[in-house]
Amino acid sequence: MPILDKNNKEDVKKYKEYLNSSPYTRLTQAIEWGKVKANWNQEIVYLEENGKIIASMMILIQDIPINNATFMYAPRGPVCDITDIELVKRLIDEVKPLAKKYNSYLLKFDPPVKYSDELNNLYLKNGFKTSGKNPNHDEVIQPSFDAILNIKDMTEEELIKGFSEKTRYNIRLSARKGVKVYYSRKEEDLKIFYDLYKITCDRDKIGCRDYDYFKRMLDAYDEEHLRIYVAEHENDKLSAAIAINYGPEMFYLYGASSNEKRNLMPNYSMQWEMIKWAIEKKCEIYNFGGIIHLDKDNGLYKFKVGFCREEGIFKYLGEIDCIYNKRVYFLYKKFLPITKKIKRGLREFKRKFNK
Repeated sequence: MPILDKNNKEDVKKYKEYLNSSPYTRLTQAIEWGKVKANWNQEIVYLEENGKIIASMMILIQDIPINNATFMYAPRGPVCDITDIELVKRLIDEVKPLAKKYNSYLLKFDPPVKYSDELNNLYLKNGFKTSGKNPNHDEVIQPSFDAILNIKDMTEEELIKGFSEKTRYNIRLSARKGVKVYYSRKEEDLKIFYDLYKITCDRDKIGCRDYDYFKRMLDAYDEEHLRIYVAEHENDKLSAAIAINYGPEMFYLYGASSNEKRNLMPNYSMQWEMIKWAIEKKCEIYNFGGIIHLDKDNGLYKFKVGFCREEGIFKYLGEIDCIYNKRVYFLYKKFLPITKKIKRGLREFKRKFNK
């Protein structure tokens, strides 16, 4: 059974080489991402032909409070041609012993490919469950849309011309008002990011990860792959972000901002500096991350689409489920949306209680 032995340096090297060379590679399928997700169990399965890896899948495994079962998730996996259904099924066959070992009721994966009815139907016909064309946000793990800026072989001048007029204006305004942007890998700047992140989570009413999650991220990636960006004005830290370069893609992974001096548009200056880094690294794509609400009145949507325009909104195929225990799966599908709503309600209650 081809399961990666992480203590075997040669096997690990071969796996990393495959990820680095594969056109289907993804940040969240790398060993480094497994270090970030240290609170999950992890396994990596792969297929070989003539001594070379041809497909792989890093799986995160977490306990659930039902029937002593576990949940298996391959974030933005597998690393192979997702349209080759026979190859994918062969790879998933290698997961069966792990499903038995961990008493898993489900393997979920959400490949980074564009949605099409044809591809969705292909998986349905082969016995999988899919989240479909318009999934309920409360029923999926990742947003169905990303904002993508194509930067392949583009210069700074060519890119900025493609931004919306308002976005270009805000970048210039921020610079004119004296906002400065620097990048770092120092933990003191990670703490600055985290303080702003907590403010952002409270303002936007979203869940807040703990500090150790981001510290693991900083430790997992070297200076060639991760930077902390900070925008400041007269020593006031106004916004911060974490950017990770992996393969042909630069990811704007997490952003945060203060409630002060928002009229200085620090987020625009910061994004532009991160895009410049992506150009320097010769990336093909700058990924602004997920979008939940495709609503022109939504601030996050307006901000991201100002850089990548509406043609840059990328709709993913969605989640694909391989079910091992139908009873537990039924309970999972029934109670996951309820659980998410309860968590949102608790967060809102805590905010009001703490004010």
